[in-house]
Amino acid sequence: MSDEQLPPLDTQDPQVRARHLLALPAGVGTDEVEVLAQSRFTAARWEEPTDSGAVRAGLRPAVTAAFGIRVVAAGAQPAHALRLGRMSRLVGPYSVTPEDAMALRLPATTRTVWSLDCPAERGEPPWPGGDRDGLKRAFPKGVPVRDEERALIWLVATARRLQGAVRIAGSGVVLTPDVDQAIDLTVLTDRWLEPDEAVAVVRRVLPRAHRSGERVHQPWSGPPDPDDAAVRAALGPFGVQDAAERARLSAEADAYDRWMMAHPPAAEAFGVEADLGVDGILVVEVSERQKVPPLLRGLPWAANGVVAYRVHWEPADVTELEAERPSLEHRVARGRTSPRIQAIAKALHEAVGGEVADEADFLVDPADL
Repeated sequence: MSDEQLPPLDTQDPQVRARHLLALPAGVGTDEVEVLAQSRFTAARWEEPTDSGAVRAGLRPAVTAAFGIRVVAAGAQPAHALRLGRMSRLVGPYSVTPEDAMALRLPATTRTVWSLDCPAERGEPPWPGGDRDGLKRAFPKGVPVRDEERALIWLVATARRLQGAVRIAGSGVVLTPDVDQAIDLTVLTDRWLEPDEAVAVVRRVLPRAHRSGERVHQPWSGPPDPDDAAVRAALGPFGVQDAAERARLSAEADAYDRWMMAHPPAAEAFGVEADLGVDGILVVEVSERQKVPPLLRGLPWAANGVVAYRVHWEPADVTELEAERPSLEHRVARGRTSPRIQAIAKALHEAVGGEVADEADFLVDPADL
């Protein structure tokens, strides 16, 4: 549907400013918004247009043109409603002019707007701490809860993915999430790689990668010598005083250790990490996951859960990850790390197949990595 066919947004309508708005740039189709909604909400579906045009299209009733009422142009299509939850739906899209965007303080690149129809549900004032999405700043007196919270978090994630913005109802605060702020990726598949196999895949990108927990520079040489004088002095008062009992316990422990070393349990989760120097650490976290994105739930290979290979970056200062406007040093380090994360995710996908998801569980085309 071209912008000329979309119903225009009436910026003078009080209902427009009383709702949260999702502002998107040119070239974003309705199908893209639909897919992102289905990626988060299991019940996401289109609802048939109704006759309540004044509410759904952001228009006042067309009593007469003498009052300067803005009327939908001939041939314009009605706005649609995308059901997100029991009490929330996304209505749109509407076309906006540069003047409309300026009036709402939206980015100048805005070409279409969606309106979130949901009840305002507020809780306690926000706790101190990180505010990467800016929601604490937007709601200083009480953060959204329940349906409104879920819908708003999705709006911000969608704006980040589609390079848009979110205008908060009432206050008019505009959130413009940085598209480069969420760089972690996760490969979801039904294939399990053993730790050594996963390390080999990651080393294609980062040759110094190793399994988490291994001491690369200082190999572990075993526990302290029990006959060491310092050890005996420190542990003696707390140990078993009977010599025969100590010998029995020691022999039992040695036998158990030998058996476990000969029959190691299968790994249920493990990590692979690589030191990036001043840029921090890059970690691949491997584990089983029972909860999968809604778009994957109908696939046979994901019916019983999946194996998740999460490629995660930990910067030198982890608090910067939750900063709405991180420092220049953090952004430079992030810019150097992002291509590495994409390369590792691509290598893992080539090895195990499946799907790739971003931090919001939105699927990513592996060809774009």
